[in-house]
Amino acid sequence: MPLKPDERTKLDSTDDKLFYEYPRFVTHVDEGFIQQLTDLYRERLKPNTRILDMMSSWVSHLPQEIPFAHVEGHGLNAEELARNPQFNHYFVQNLNENPQLPLKDQDFDAVLNCVSVQYLQYPEAVFSEIHRILKPGGVAIFSFSNRMFFQKAIQAWREGTEASRVELVKSYFSAVPGLTPPEVIARQSSLPNFLQWMGVAGGDPFYAVIAYRSP
Repeated sequence: MPLKPDERTKLDSTDDKLFYEYPRFVTHVDEGFIQQLTDLYRERLKPNTRILDMMSSWVSHLPQEIPFAHVEGHGLNAEELARNPQFNHYFVQNLNENPQLPLKDQDFDAVLNCVSVQYLQYPEAVFSEIHRILKPGGVAIFSFSNRMFFQKAIQAWREGTEASRVELVKSYFSAVPGLTPPEVIARQSSLPNFLQWMGVAGGDPFYAVIAYRSP
């Protein structure tokens, strides 16, 4: 398993549902990150396919011009998910309590996760579920930056570097048989750290780890 028991721990161990009880109608990364993510989706996602946006919110950053057959949303705040105009349907579920997705085998062409992987305490179970619901040849795209809700990120993420976090997400993919070797896109910020944390435009680094279900 990629994680040891202590590496799964959070500073705030209360129920995640309480932390996300109130909606946050904000974006958690800057416009530069969002543009890079939308461009990546435009490159990797195909029209008229079925998409799962996992651990999502009121925005999905999907290209507006691409028609999808179905976009399924998942998250912890129903009010945020209900506001997302790109969802055809959504459900609320705490994956740290129950990682089993209420979705059919081989039913999705893509699984997306934007800036939320740091909160998964049992990623091996979740990534196994991703493999199960992906069609052969389907893609999983996990994107993240250096921001987080510090008290809710797992220890392995909090105490890691940007490089070690990339390796951690790669290990999640690699732990599941039937997924292709993970591909990494890494674009580090050229701004000093204090400007990045202040949210200066162009300050967020962009990382994405991508793998496919083997045909």
